[in-house]
Amino acid sequence: MKFDQAERLRGVRYDVRGANMVEAQRMEALGERILKLNIGNLAPFGFTAPETIVRAVVAHLPESEGYSDARGVYSARTAVANYYQEHGLNIDVDQVWLGNGVSELIAMVLSAMINPGDEILIPAPDYPLWTAQATLCGADVVHYLCDEANDWNPDVADIAAKITPKTRAIVLINPNNPTGAVYARQTVQAVVDLARAHNLIVLSDEIYEKIIFAGEHTFTATLTGSDVLCLTFSGLSKAYRACGYRAGWVVATGPLAAASGLFDGLNLLANMRMCANVPAQHAIQTALGGHQSVDAFCVPGGRFYDQLKVAHELLVQIPGVTCVPASGALYLFPRLDPDVYSVDDDEAWALDLLRAEKILVSHGRGFNWPNPDHFRLVALPEEEVLRDAIARLARFLATQR
Repeated sequence: MKFDQAERLRGVRYDVRGANMVEAQRMEALGERILKLNIGNLAPFGFTAPETIVRAVVAHLPESEGYSDARGVYSARTAVANYYQEHGLNIDVDQVWLGNGVSELIAMVLSAMINPGDEILIPAPDYPLWTAQATLCGADVVHYLCDEANDWNPDVADIAAKITPKTRAIVLINPNNPTGAVYARQTVQAVVDLARAHNLIVLSDEIYEKIIFAGEHTFTATLTGSDVLCLTFSGLSKAYRACGYRAGWVVATGPLAAASGLFDGLNLLANMRMCANVPAQHAIQTALGGHQSVDAFCVPGGRFYDQLKVAHELLVQIPGVTCVPASGALYLFPRLDPDVYSVDDDEAWALDLLRAEKILVSHGRGFNWPNPDHFRLVALPEEEVLRDAIARLARFLATQR
């Protein structure tokens, strides 16, 4: 007798932790040393949570043994509401839900809002959890293109052309993973205007909002007004170097009364999982109210800024490699010129790189980019390690030309 996975998992993929990572783990078990540049996991590269956050969690451990409110600890939700008030939004604590990272909240929100056959507009390339979770919920995912020639900003005309009567929501990822784009304010406004015209929900993933090297981050909710429902996702994982804490939030703005049924569904799902990780919730107030140490990483002389700059400079020196500089986030999304590199299967290409040079990267189609001509590089290692890694990549590519 065979026991197989559920049919609803057919077509669900999450390749940043896919087959190539399994091979990397197998190689490590044999004693190989693998440089993992496939996910933005900060702690292994020396980016640890600020001491104030650690102390806040430790200090609240005695009161963290029971379940919290399913929506989250009140003081933490208040801190999130205050944070967005400081950015010009009229947010009440009841508009905030806390979760085990943005990942869980994406799953909960999509589960609460999607009916089978609904269409969801998601960028290509995307953070693949969005596509995977929407597919799992029964949505028909429609990928709109981001324009590499326009600093990876969304192609608004492509979005407009793909809206149908079945379209339910538009996803924005800004700053963007995997491209490092920080969307122009007018681009965000144009997407919001489409949502307004077609009565769509905007799902705005802003987990990298504080990691900005060029330009200015626009909070989508500041442009949606009272008539466009916007759900904004963020958390502690990136800007506060607390990936393993799993502390995130989603904030609802816009026509709240009209969305009461959706919120009832979200509350139901929150109650079903009892509550989010309580100790980590107690880090939120300290993180949002204290010194923003991430700022020093994002200017010249800071590790995020300098390492992204060095990685970009080294990548574009490789024949046949082009790359849009990152304006934010922690990644680069280089292109391999098809006239120089004949890559039909970018996952297999990344596997060959892993086996040859002991470097694990994520292939571009793993981010739902349509062509096998890109890959994502995580620029978190210290500069010396990063230089060595890109030298090894260049050596491998020399064998592919």
